[in-house]
Amino acid sequence: MARKSLNDLPETFVSTSETTNLASKAVRAGTLRRLASRLYTKDAISPPDALVRRHLWAIIPGYFPDALIADRTAIEGVPAKDGSVFLISQGTQNDVALPGVTLRPRRGAPAQESDMPFMGALRLTSPTRTLLDNFASSRSRGSISRTLSKAEIETRLETILRRSGEAELNKLRDSARALAPVIDREKEFAALDKLIGALLNTRNDKLQTPAARARRIGMAFDPARLDLFETLRAELHQTPPQPRPAAADDGTTLPFFEAYFSNFIEGTEFDVEDAAAIVFENRIPTTRPEDAHDILGTYRIVADPQALSQRPANFAEFEHLLRRRHAAIMQARPDRSPGQYKADPNRAGGTMFVAPDLVRGTLAQGFTVYHALQTPFQRAVFMMFLVAEVHPFVDGNGRVARIMMNAELVAAREQRIIIPTIYRANYLAALKAISNRTSASPLVQVLDFAQRFTQAVDWKSFKGAEADLDAAHAFVDSAEADNRGVRLRLPARME
Repeated sequence: MARKSLNDLPETFVSTSETTNLASKAVRAGTLRRLASRLYTKDAISPPDALVRRHLWAIIPGYFPDALIADRTAIEGVPAKDGSVFLISQGTQNDVALPGVTLRPRRGAPAQESDMPFMGALRLTSPTRTLLDNFASSRSRGSISRTLSKAEIETRLETILRRSGEAELNKLRDSARALAPVIDREKEFAALDKLIGALLNTRNDKLQTPAARARRIGMAFDPARLDLFETLRAELHQTPPQPRPAAADDGTTLPFFEAYFSNFIEGTEFDVEDAAAIVFENRIPTTRPEDAHDILGTYRIVADPQALSQRPANFAEFEHLLRRRHAAIMQARPDRSPGQYKADPNRAGGTMFVAPDLVRGTLAQGFTVYHALQTPFQRAVFMMFLVAEVHPFVDGNGRVARIMMNAELVAAREQRIIIPTIYRANYLAALKAISNRTSASPLVQVLDFAQRFTQAVDWKSFKGAEADLDAAHAFVDSAEADNRGVRLRLPARME
């Protein structure tokens, strides 16, 4: 057999009886670095812990040829926070300390047919076996336990239920029932079976996580949206109060343009003159009666200051107001289930909104955050985002979200907010920024400027307001505005 040379070996490798002498000589010659017991590298520059992380899955079989990645590591797919990698091996049970990583073997049932190939020579416990193994009691190794806590397992099972439904959770339980006696995990299966039953509300078990407990009472929510709500709350908390009192009487002009622009954003487009005829003369075009009633329904809500100034004191009142206002907007579209929460998922572009079975719970969680905000502007911005992000209805979500926003301001006698056509792209981009977890700041800034703009317009007369809006480029399509290089601007007297 030909003798090996360094050229035959990978960049970073675990030595064997065949390569030990070769590696030792190379270290003395300065052509190889020793990183740990039996671990060498040709890389003379990279930090040792970075090299180990880079080549981790190729390194493990050098110490444990039969390694089966298991326990916490099988779920997380990376070393634990303290660098532990947990595995099953029938060989030595001694931990192996490497730069930044410690390999921690234990004995256990050998790889089963359902266990999966992983990163070349390794195997990975199947999802079913991984769950059973993580129900086993374990002591902390270093600074972290080999297995997940019950709360962590509960979170994973609730996520499976939320994303894939009861059938997937039942399938997992059936698979675990069959596998448990084969790998001596009957006790662990009993605990898993009890927890799944609790999540499905068919058995009693003490649930630990907020998401699981909410599901049990029929108020399951979307945890990812709660993160967004907290992001916006934190941004609003840092937003200094900027009171902008509303005029003593907005009359009918401001509500008209609020309804006009709010519908225009959603694609219900009319000339101002035609929209005015619909609202003030009840002149419904025979070719577009539903679109006309969308504008009319929106106007009737926003033009009634007494009804619009109602704020919810609790979640039940919030739901009542939200659904009643939506029903008023969509009354001419019975096929869109006015006032009824959606039955099917909905999306816009790449954004999938909250699943139907999570709508009430997510709204309830968001309402708790809303209730903690201090100023009318903070509550208005949050309320709009809450409804827009959950998207609880088949259609009309944007319009009802902006109505809920302005209701907060009207109730506090502060200036309501309109989003002119030219500002549509700014508004939608700001919503997208927070939905994509980029930043909550643009949404606050966009709505702050929109409120300043609304306050700057002279709403005393229809013609005067229309002239102000036209001079500010408010009616220009946002895409056309980009091509022309024009922007929404405050009327000259307020600049």
